[in-house]
Amino acid sequence: MVARIANFVVEQGATFAKSFTWKEGGVAKNLTGYTARMKARPSITSDTVIIDASTANGKITIDPLLGVIELTISATETAAMTFTTAVYDLELVSGAVVTRLVQGTLTLSREVTR
Repeated sequence: MVARIANFVVEQGATFAKSFTWKEGGVAKNLTGYTARMKARPSITSDTVIIDASTANGKITIDPLLGVIELTISATETAAMTFTTAVYDLELVSGAVVTRLVQGTLTLSREVTR
C-alpha cells in the first residue's frame, strides 16, 4: 500500500481535527489491535518535532471496526505553533508491521483573534 498524500492547513488557535478511514477494496479494514503515531517536522531531515501525536498520548484514537483513525490537536496546542510549513506522516502499527497511511504537508494559518 502506498501512503495517500493529504495536505492540510492548521489554523493557529483552533482545534485541528482530521479523520481518516483505511479501506481495502472499498471495505473498512479491521484495526483491532492497531496503534497509530504521527509526527510533523519542519523538513523530512529535521530532528525538531512540531507535532507528536499517538494513540499512546491520546491525540489519536482508533475505531477498529470502522477502520477510522481520528487525530485531534487542541486549540491550546495550535495557538503555540509558529511554523510556516511542515511535513508529516501518520503510521499504523500492528506488531512488527508498520503501514504509512497518509503523508503530506501542513501549512500554518496564523491567528488574528487571540
